[in-house]
Amino acid sequence: MDHALQWLDGAWGVVLLTVVLLLALGWYLSYLAARLDRLHHRVETSRAALETRLARRAAVALEVSRNLAPPAGEQLRLAASRMVRAPDAPVSEAGENLLARALHQAFADRKQVTRLRADPATGELLDELVLAGERVQLARRFHNDAVAHAQRMRRKKVVRWAKLAGTAQMPQMVEIDDSQPESLAWQPPPQGGLA
Repeated sequence: MDHALQWLDGAWGVVLLTVVLLLALGWYLSYLAARLDRLHHRVETSRAALETRLARRAAVALEVSRNLAPPAGEQLRLAASRMVRAPDAPVSEAGENLLARALHQAFADRKQVTRLRADPATGELLDELVLAGERVQLARRFHNDAVAHAQRMRRKKVVRWAKLAGTAQMPQMVEIDDSQPESLAWQPPPQGGLA
């Protein structure tokens, strides 16, 4: 036993300690790289989901615009048709904000929305538009949450020092107006005869 301890006290002990430390450092860097890779994958997946939700909202808004009178219907049609794009096209934050403004303008009058909802087909389209808008809001929150996690990880000194991100670009948040017109909020139908 004493002979083994003496062996570790010498040069071999320093070599063994160095090897153990290098293995631990290698494992830690490998763990961080794998975590960063998973975070980047999560960002890409959430971005694709957001783009799909935005394209769906634009398609439903375009369909709804056909049931609106000018000029609101025409403005909504123009804004929505710009946003109906190929699934792999990048998100245009300015275009999405323009579509949100057009939605707010088109449905600013609650009485008009009530008249539109009187038609079952149009009412169904409006419900679909509300649902598409809610899904956009959720998808954007999930995406921005994933981006925040990835950015925090990439700001760590060890990640920057070891260049674990490689040549991947820093993920960016999507800042768009995803609010919905208040007049589109679902309301129960009026109950007749209750006073």
